Amino acid sequence: MGTGPTKGSFHDLGLRLVSGIVLAVIAFGLIWLGGWGFTMLVGVGGVLMSWEWSRIVRGTGRDTACVVHALAVAIAVGLAAFGQPLLAVIVVAMGSVIVMALTFGTQTVLSSLGVFYVGIPAVALIVLRLAPSHGLAAVLLVMLVVWTVDTAAFMGGRSIGGPKLWPAVSPNKTWAGFLSGVGAGTVMGAGIGWWLGAPRLNLALVALALGIASQGGDLAESALKRAFGVKDSSGLIPGHGGILDRVDGVVAAATLAGMIAMVVNFAEPARALLFGG
Repeated sequence: MGTGPTKGSFHDLGLRLVSGIVLAVIAFGLIWLGGWGFTMLVGVGGVLMSWEWSRIVRGTGRDTACVVHALAVAIAVGLAAFGQPLLAVIVVAMGSVIVMALTFGTQTVLSSLGVFYVGIPAVALIVLRLAPSHGLAAVLLVMLVVWTVDTAAFMGGRSIGGPKLWPAVSPNKTWAGFLSGVGAGTVMGAGIGWWLGAPRLNLALVALALGIASQGGDLAESALKRAFGVKDSSGLIPGHGGILDRVDGVVAAATLAGMIAMVVNFAEPARALLFGG
């Protein structure tokens, strides 16, 4: 005799759904508002991610290196909000060096890399959202592409199945899911281009790159947790695990988006990302 869904499983699903909706409403509301509300969202999220990274890599979030990690990210976010992105990146680099010194001999490289992992995408999101023009659209591009890729990859993988993408790291991910996700993300990019009156081919290609980066970020975080035998980065989000678990794709996509934007037009990064100049 088979067993059906238990009361506990329905409770877990409901908890996951409610917490996911609440988190999404808060995040997209502050993205829409921009300004210091969005800066606080990124800053608080970055500090909590710094703590989660320390828990995974060193097994503790209460050491001096964790404090330096979090402070470097918070200061970098503040500098980016005041229009000093280069200084922000320098602070991230300095924080990484200090963490390296503090953790010498104890997961030194990963502890140091964690400052970049959290700090650079945080700075990139602030720079894009607070850009002189098109800041909201640029951040929405990143978020909508990542969300579309994640959703389509899940649905494609479940419905099509087939060869595994990287079973040693993430046993449930398939090539069908990867291609479904990246393809859907590319279409989303073209759709945003049509909505904005921006070059559709340009945004489709940008979205393609962001989608691939997003999937790579997901795999990288899975590999990190598997290496340390950790299921979730924390229990901060009921039913979902930690913040790092939910934004692994955003971390990679935002980093790439920020790099593209700053290289194309440092003065107007959001417009550069969307319109190519």
